[in-house]
Amino acid sequence: MSFKEVNPSELNMNPFTTIGKDWLLITAGNEEKCNTMTASWGAMGVMWGKNAVTVYIRPQRYTKEFVDREDTFTISVLGKEYRKALNYCGTVSGKGSDKIKDAGLTPYYTDGTAGIEEADMIMVCRKMYHDEIKPECFDAPENDGKWYPEKDYHTMYIAEVLKVLVRE
Repeated sequence: MSFKEVNPSELNMNPFTTIGKDWLLITAGNEEKCNTMTASWGAMGVMWGKNAVTVYIRPQRYTKEFVDREDTFTISVLGKEYRKALNYCGTVSGKGSDKIKDAGLTPYYTDGTAGIEEADMIMVCRKMYHDEIKPECFDAPENDGKWYPEKDYHTMYIAEVLKVLVRE
């Protein structure tokens, strides 16, 4: 399978649907070892004059170790036919197994990081900022109890979109 690079300004997608309904895979690592996880929270836009994405990862997610260690990660958008794989990647750690292979997916190595070969689109991202969600900063205090009953607050990562690859 091959990809071609496109300018991010040429994308014709609805981020609300792509992130919240269709879901994404966040993948990090290299050819020696990588891991992926499903994400349904995030944002796309412009930050500090750069095309950017924001993703959120809970502390117990194994993929977080890879994202924290590496400068880059990818976001892969897959078609509806991969919903079962997305569900799997959202519920299995990968710490003791080859989660990507077990989900029926294939790593795609590019620019020193890993994406998912079956994706319709891969964004190569470089971390620019990260911080923990802080309960004292909620404007709507009910979000703390609703979304964080275990007090496992997400780390927010803001990343520059370095490259966008789409399936040819």
